[in-house]
Amino acid sequence: MDRLIYTAMSGASGVISRQAAVAHNLANVSSTGYRAEEHRLRAVQVQAAAGAPTLPTRAFAVDASTHTDYSAGALQMTGRALDVAINGKGWIALSMPDGSEAYTRDGSLEINVNGVLQTRDGIPVMGDGGPISIPPDSKVEIGNYGQVSVVPETGAQNTVNAIGRLKLVNPPDDSLVRGADGRFRLRDGAPAPQDENVKVSSGYLENSNVNPADQMVSMISLARQFEMQMKLLTTANDNDKAATQVISNL
Repeated sequence: MDRLIYTAMSGASGVISRQAAVAHNLANVSSTGYRAEEHRLRAVQVQAAAGAPTLPTRAFAVDASTHTDYSAGALQMTGRALDVAINGKGWIALSMPDGSEAYTRDGSLEINVNGVLQTRDGIPVMGDGGPISIPPDSKVEIGNYGQVSVVPETGAQNTVNAIGRLKLVNPPDDSLVRGADGRFRLRDGAPAPQDENVKVSSGYLENSNVNPADQMVSMISLARQFEMQMKLLTTANDNDKAATQVISNL
């Protein structure tokens, strides 16, 4: 009886966590550069007390880890000069307000009122020497390796000036952790070194790598699993009532 209750109860709790992850993925189907996530469960025996042996008849299904799918999404042509998409593996480095670095695949950039190249939500893009400042009245061009060049819109319009380079990094996937803001950072908090082999495509954005059909199938499957766990708990309750009735009639 206790084995059934522990398994069903912890299994239902784990299914709820997985449903939340799937719902979050579905909500970000159209988010530029989003990476799908999933929760992975594992069974552990219940510890009776500190230093006491485990209880072999009682096990919990616990949320062991949150896995991120790092596969690339499809590229969508926008024709906008400030839109860039990473080709293959790699990340765009951002200069966070607390002085740390964060990494994103969302290359939808803009220029703020102070001329700083930043993300749509106002986070400056990291260059090879800090944030990149764009001169006024200039047309911006971003090269394949992140080189940022400007062409004056007045005066000598044939003059191309290189003003910086996007910091493009490619740390190992297992060294990254997703933050509460959806961006990634190194586990040790250190900045990742620039990778000279990371390339970008100007005028493109990377779509989310979430497959809506797969996520909907997962959501339906998880709903069926939750129903099954609830039925097991109901069965355990009915069995307990029946056993109590038998005992009381003895």
